[in-house]
This record gives sequence, structure tokens and C-alpha cells, in this order.
Amino acid sequence: MVRPFNIEEIFPEAPGGSPRRRRRQTGSSAQGLAVTLLADYTARTRAWLPSAVIVALLGEFGVSSGAARTTISRLARRGVLEGSRQGRYSSYRLTEPAAVDLSMGGASIAALATQPESWDGSWTVVAFSMPEGESTRRRALRVCLRWHGFAPLYDGVWVLPHPLDAKGRAELAALARGAVTVFRAQHTELETETDRDPVSAWDLPAIAEQYAGFIQRWVPLLRRIAAGAVTGTAALRARTEVMDVFRRIPVLDPMLPTELMPPDWPRARAREVFVAIYDGLAAPAEDHVRAVAARVTGVPHPNLRAHTTAEMAAGIRPWPN
Repeated sequence: MVRPFNIEEIFPEAPGGSPRRRRRQTGSSAQGLAVTLLADYTARTRAWLPSAVIVALLGEFGVSSGAARTTISRLARRGVLEGSRQGRYSSYRLTEPAAVDLSMGGASIAALATQPESWDGSWTVVAFSMPEGESTRRRALRVCLRWHGFAPLYDGVWVLPHPLDAKGRAELAALARGAVTVFRAQHTELETETDRDPVSAWDLPAIAEQYAGFIQRWVPLLRRIAAGAVTGTAALRARTEVMDVFRRIPVLDPMLPTELMPPDWPRARAREVFVAIYDGLAAPAEDHVRAVAARVTGVPHPNLRAHTTAEMAAGIRPWPN
């Protein structure tokens, strides 16, 4: 049975500094933290933040000043941030492509397990065959398939219970160049021990374990949030961490139809916990971010604004500026 794949397979470092498909690591890297913080508190306004403020915010997570400044430079080189001189400070904000990319990603995360499912029982099947000497092209094709949610039923046969959109078809065509065939088909059970159900391409116990670990980690915080006992740095850290962890879940679980899942599949409960943490800490975390920015610069920053999961699901549209 295939284990959950390495997330860095799905989000490789993009060439040419493109913010699309940035590497998303299995832990909270300084770059990942910086992008999450900027997305969480500046996406609605594309606010400029002095580099000293970004350094101070990353310091809340134990990132040293030197590492934080290196992070800012790297994100700027990769096209995620753009810089400007704002008075005494060098300031940065998300580039427009990065803001759009993060808005789309946020909408996908927030919409997880919110819509009633409708599955027609058909699978998208991708069959391909490439010579052993074309290992680079074969790996690129597999990465592309993983990105679109496919899993390998067999080495050269990958499946997905959803249709492949036009963009996905174009990407496969460009990578495979005549070495791939795509079907929409239904599984016919042979009623023998040798029959393999397409859903077995995914390691469902391992995916469920990811959900269970998430729920177990965060449920104990809910009562303290309801009592207003999580504020300041603690609110900022918890809200950032819960987003950093939860945003990986759709990569591990490509929204397989619930009817194919074991009873009591924990996807919906995990989302409930995420929403309660992320939305419940929006106000105290926003207050703390503004306080840090004001302490560093000596002026208020009312354009630093948190957003809720409902606003993310609707799509955060940055104000033009």
C-alpha cells in the first residue's frame, strides 16, 4: 500500500522565482511562517510592512533577526514579496501574483468538507509508459499527477475519483508527449481476492491518522479560547501553527468521496476544530500583530487585518493600491 507522499514532491521549488507551487515543507520553515503571517494579516489590504516588523513577528516564533532578514531577501528573490522604501524603513508586501495564489489556496483550504458531495462513481484513470532512460520526465509526470490528487494504483496506472480539468489535461499532455492515455471509467468488481479497489491506491489509515493527530493536538485549546484566555503571542503562535498544519491536509487527502471512506471518517471533525481555532483567535492575534508593529515603528497599523475562514472561502480580494 502506498504511504502518504512527501509534500515536497507536490510543491517543488519553482524555477525562475515564480511564487506558484512554492516548496511547502513538512515543518514550519522561516519562509513558510513569513508567508503565512503576511497572508493572514495583510492579504485583505496588501499592506506594506517594514522589514523590522516582519523580523519582530518572526522573532515571536524563535527565528533570529539574521535568519528573518535572510528569509525576507529570499522571498523577494522568488517573487513572493516586493520591496519599497517607506520613510525610514525598507518595507515589503506580497506581490500581486503571490496574493492571488494565496487567496486561491486559502479558499480551497477554507472550503474543505463544506459542500455536499456528489460522485458519479467514475474514476479518472491515467495510464502511461516511458522508457527507463527517461527517469526525469517520468518523475515530472508523477509529480504533476500527485499535484492534481492522483495516486498510483499500479506503477503506470494512476487514479482519481474526480474529472481532470482542462489545465490538468494540458499539463499532462505537455509532460507525457504521446506516452499517456486518460480514461473516465467505472470500477467493475471481480468478486475475487485478486481484485483491487481503486481507493486502495491511498493509504486511508495513514490519512486518518493525520486527521486524528490534528484533532488530538488542538481540541484541548478550544475551552481556553472560548474563555478568552489565549491572547498575545500565544494567540498569534497558535493561530499561525493551526493554519500551517491544516493547510497540508488537503494534500494528503485529495477529497476522496465520503462514500468510499470508512465509517466516521474524521475529515469534517478536523475542519470544525480548525475553524474554531483559526476564527476564535482572529481578534486577539490581530491585536497582537498590530501591537508588535506599533511598538517597532511607533505608529499604529490599522491596515493589518485578520480574516475568517468564511472570508477565505469567499475569496480574499486584495484592495488595489
